[in-house]
Amino acid sequence: MTGEKVSFGFEDVSEEEKVSRVKGVFRSVASKYDLMNDLMSGGIHRIWKSNTIARLNPQPGELLLDCAGGTGDIARAFVAKAEEVRQRRGGEPAMAIVTDINDDMLLAGLEQRGDDGLIWACADATKLPFPDKCVDVVTISFGIRNVVDIPAALREFRRVLKPGGRFACLEFSHMATKEMQAAYDAYSFNVIPQLGKIVTGDKDSYQYLVESIRRFPKQEKFADMIKEAGFSKVSFTNYTGGVAALHTGWAI
Repeated sequence: MTGEKVSFGFEDVSEEEKVSRVKGVFRSVASKYDLMNDLMSGGIHRIWKSNTIARLNPQPGELLLDCAGGTGDIARAFVAKAEEVRQRRGGEPAMAIVTDINDDMLLAGLEQRGDDGLIWACADATKLPFPDKCVDVVTISFGIRNVVDIPAALREFRRVLKPGGRFACLEFSHMATKEMQAAYDAYSFNVIPQLGKIVTGDKDSYQYLVESIRRFPKQEKFADMIKEAGFSKVSFTNYTGGVAALHTGWAI
C-alpha cells in the first residue's frame, strides 16, 4: 500500500481503508448478490455475460482465471461452453480458477451451487499468487471498480496470460448520451439503494456501488489504461447504451 488516497464511491480514502470497506460491502451482500444483480438489471446482466462468453470463444483444454469472480457464474459458463465444443471435437476439459479478495463471496458461490470442479482461491487482483504466462484467459466482471490499484491489477492480468491469451473485463460504465445518463442516474440513485435495503437490509453498500460506477473511468480512458498495461488489439463494446461495457485485449 502506498498511502495515497483512492476513491470509495464519492469519498477519497486510504488504500487500506478501501480494501477493508470493499470487503465489508461484499461480506454484507454475498448471500443475495446474484438475486440483486437480477433485480437491478431486470436480468439483462445475464445477456451481457452470455455475450462475454461468446466473445471469448472458450476451447477445450483452456485454463481461465476469473478475478473478483464472486459466486463463479462466469467461470461455470466458460467451462460449460468449452465442454460443448469438446463434445463435438474432443480434447481435454477446460478448467477455471475463481479468485476473489472476499472469502464470503467465494463461500456463497460454493454453498449455492457447489464447486463444479472449479478451483477457488482468496486472492487480491493486484497481487495474484500465480506464475507468469500460466493461463489462457483472464476475466473480471463487475469487479475492477472495487480494486484499489487498477493499473497494478491490469499489469497482473497481463503477466499471468500466456502469449496469445485474451482478456475480458465486463463493467458498469457510462451512457452514450447526456439524456440517457440523466435517466440512468435517476434510476440508479433513487431505486438501487432502496432495493438493496429491502432485499439485503443494506442500503449503504448499494449506495457505494452506484457511486463507484460514476467514479470509474469512461470507456475510452479505461481502454487506454488496458493498453498501458501491455495489451494489444484493445477494444470495447457498449451494452444497453453504455450501462455496461465489455473491454477486451490480447497478450501478444
